[in-house]
Amino acid sequence: MSQAQGSYYLPEPSHWPIVGSIGLFTLLAGFAGWLHGGSSLWIIVGAIIVIVMMFGWFGKVISESESGQYNAQVDVSFRMGMAWFIFSEVMFFAAFFGALFYVRQWALPWLDGAGNNAMTGELLWPNFQAAWPLMDVPNPEGFDRPKEVVGAWGVPFYNTIILLTSGLTVTWAHWGLKKNNRTQLITGLFLTVALGALFVALQAWEYGHAYTDLNLKLSSGIYGSTFFMLTGFHGLHVTIGAIMLLVMLLRAIKGHFTAKHHFAFEAAAWYWHFVDVVWLGLFIFVYWL
Repeated sequence: MSQAQGSYYLPEPSHWPIVGSIGLFTLLAGFAGWLHGGSSLWIIVGAIIVIVMMFGWFGKVISESESGQYNAQVDVSFRMGMAWFIFSEVMFFAAFFGALFYVRQWALPWLDGAGNNAMTGELLWPNFQAAWPLMDVPNPEGFDRPKEVVGAWGVPFYNTIILLTSGLTVTWAHWGLKKNNRTQLITGLFLTVALGALFVALQAWEYGHAYTDLNLKLSSGIYGSTFFMLTGFHGLHVTIGAIMLLVMLLRAIKGHFTAKHHFAFEAAAWYWHFVDVVWLGLFIFVYWL
């Protein structure tokens, strides 16, 4: 059994790390095989193992937390771990935003002969003209030309309002928890999860519209690839965040968390606010400017 002695917490040996490793290896190996024409069976098997591992491992942590086994040292370690995890996510998105900035500010002008690169365009891409978004190119072999850009003032604007509102509802839920108001906590979490699901549904509709009506695809040059990489990974993070908050909602309904003991809720809220901030950057630099 795990033990908490003084300021040092010693967890009991667990089989879940090796189960997770096996699941991830199976999932990635299956995906690699599928890309080379193999069956998707091992992808499914790996995904099932990972899901079972997550339920088992997180369930174990929850049961230990609710039984009072964790001390202040564990709480600090959880907070540091979540902070570093969010920092790694910030760096993840910074790489994609950096690629977008590099292309728009440097690569396209260079190809058009800007600065001391007068011969760059003639040697690498004759008759190229810098423009953003890049909708057309000379000699467009393998290039799916989009019909138009995805405008900022349709679904993206509505999704901005939805995510900003969800940030308010999760904060309202946190205030309810601090006041021991379970009704406010549960209602706020329910509204946040519902808004997150609505965001993902609207983004899925937007993707269908962009792909079928606007002919915007990953093969639509740098505009298509940066658009789908940034918005797609953000949509994945919204989905993960909504699942995290759904788990918090179910735990709140079961009576978990107190005004002084609720870091799991705080961690999910931190993640959700991070998702909100990233979307503001996406709305400005991908859709608007």
